[in-house]
Amino acid sequence: MTTDFPRRPSPDGTTTPPPGCPAHGPTEGSGGPRRLHGPEAEADQRGLYEALRAEHGAVAPVLLHDDVPAWLVLGHAENLQVTRSPGQFSMDSRLWSGLRDGTVRPDHPLAPIFTWQPVCAFVEGTQHSRLRAAITESLKRLNSRGLRRYINRSSNELINKICEQGRGDLVSQFAEHLPMMVMTHIIGMPEEYNDRMVEAARDMIKGTETANASNAYVMDALHRLVARRKREPDEDFTTWLIEHEAGLTDKEAAEHLRVTLIAAYETTANLIANVLRMVFTDPRFRSRFGGGQMTLPEAVEQTLWDEPPFSAMLGRYAVSDSELGGQHIKAGDALLLGIAAANTDPLIRPDLEANMRGNRAHLAFGGGPHECPGQDIGRAIADVGVDALLMRLPDVRLTVEADTLEWTGSILSRHLVQLPVRFEPRPPQDVVATPRATPHPPSTEDWLVSSVPQPRPAVARAEPAGPVRQAEGNSPLPSRPPTADGEPVRNAPGRMWAHLVRWWRGY
Repeated sequence: MTTDFPRRPSPDGTTTPPPGCPAHGPTEGSGGPRRLHGPEAEADQRGLYEALRAEHGAVAPVLLHDDVPAWLVLGHAENLQVTRSPGQFSMDSRLWSGLRDGTVRPDHPLAPIFTWQPVCAFVEGTQHSRLRAAITESLKRLNSRGLRRYINRSSNELINKICEQGRGDLVSQFAEHLPMMVMTHIIGMPEEYNDRMVEAARDMIKGTETANASNAYVMDALHRLVARRKREPDEDFTTWLIEHEAGLTDKEAAEHLRVTLIAAYETTANLIANVLRMVFTDPRFRSRFGGGQMTLPEAVEQTLWDEPPFSAMLGRYAVSDSELGGQHIKAGDALLLGIAAANTDPLIRPDLEANMRGNRAHLAFGGGPHECPGQDIGRAIADVGVDALLMRLPDVRLTVEADTLEWTGSILSRHLVQLPVRFEPRPPQDVVATPRATPHPPSTEDWLVSSVPQPRPAVARAEPAGPVRQAEGNSPLPSRPPTADGEPVRNAPGRMWAHLVRWWRGY
C-alpha cells in the first residue's frame, strides 16, 4: 500500500515520519492506518470498522501482521466494485508489491491464505474459467437429497454424544465438528475426520505462528487422498475433480481440495454457531421463529447479514493505479474485502434492526466471478444441522446470559468460544445406515423413509423392540395392533403428512 502521507519538518529541523508509518508504529485515532491484528483490534472488530469508516470513509488504510500495509474496503458498493472488476483488482497474489520487495516474509502468519497456488481462487480469465468449471461441475454431481440425509445422520451422531448429559457446549461439541464430518465425506476421506483435522482447519486462517504447520498437516492428508483416488476411483468429489475434462494436475487437485475443505469448514462452523446464538438470544428470532413467522433458512440468511462467517477476506491486488472510495490505490497494493463492514454499511442498511427477510444482497459469500461456488452446501449443513438439533432437543436453552458469551477473533473472522446449553436428558437415537451422496438419484424405495422400515429381501433384520420412533427424533408413536400381515395400522393422512415433511427437508 502506498498512502501518500506528507512529511513535515519538526522544530529541530529533522523530518518526522508520516502519521501511522509502519516503521514507527500506527497512530491510533490520528487518521493513519490502524492494526487489524492484536488483542485490541480482535476484541472489538465492529468498533474498529466503524472507527475506520468515520476516519477514512469507504476505504481505509490498515496494517496486517508485521505491520504490513494494506487497504480495507468498508463500503458495500466499493466491495462489489472490487469483486466485479478482476481486470482492475486481481486475485493473483504475485502482483502484491509487498511480496515482490520482501516486505512480506515467506513464513508470514497469513501465508496459507495469500501464497499463490494453482487454483481458481488465484487466477483470472480463461485459466480461472477452466479451474472453476472443474469445481462447479463436480459439485453439481452431488446428490443434494442424499447429502442432506448424511448431514442429518451426522448431526444426530453428534447429538447422541451429549443428549444423555443434559448439558453441552454447542460450539466445541456440535458447530465445530459437523462441517468437518460432512466435508470429509464429500471429498472422500471420512477416515481423516478427527479433532486434529478440526483444530488444523481452524488454525490455518487465524494468522498464528502454527498456521503453516497446520496447513502442512491438511495438505499431507489431501495429497494422500489424490494419490489414492487415482488408483481407486470412487463416487466422490475428489474422483470427479481428477476425472474432469479440465485435466487438473495432482497439485492442482490437492490445492483445490484444500480451498474447498477449509473455506467450507470455517464458513459453516461459524454460521451454525451464529444461527444457534441468534435463535437463543435475539428477540426477533425467538418470536418469529418460535411462532412460525420465520423459517430456518430465513434465519440463516438474517445471520449471514448480521454475523457473516468471515469478517474480512484477503485478498485482491491492484493491477494498475486507480481510485476507490476516495482513496488513491497504486498498482501492487493489497486489499481486503470488508464483508462484515459492508453488511452494515449505513448507505444500504441505515437500520441494523430491520428484518432483511428475502434479501440476499449480503456479501457473506463474496461476489463477482470468484463468488463462493459451494455456498449452498454451507447453507444446507447449517439448515439441516440446526433443524436436527432443535428437533432432538426442543427445550435447549443457554445457561449463561447472552452478554457474557465470549468471542475470539482474527483478521479474517471471529467466532464464539463457547455456547453452553442445558436441556432435559434424553436417550440416544438410532442412526440410520449411511446415505450415499452419489450423482445418481436413488430409487423411491431407498429414499422414501416411512415410520416402519420396509423389509429388504437381501438382508435379514430383526424387528426393533418397543415403539417405533420417527427418524427425526420425535416422540414415540403410539403402538397399534398389527394387521394379519404383521404391518401396524397407521393413520393414512398422518403418514402422508410425515412423508411430505420429510421430502421437503430432504431426509
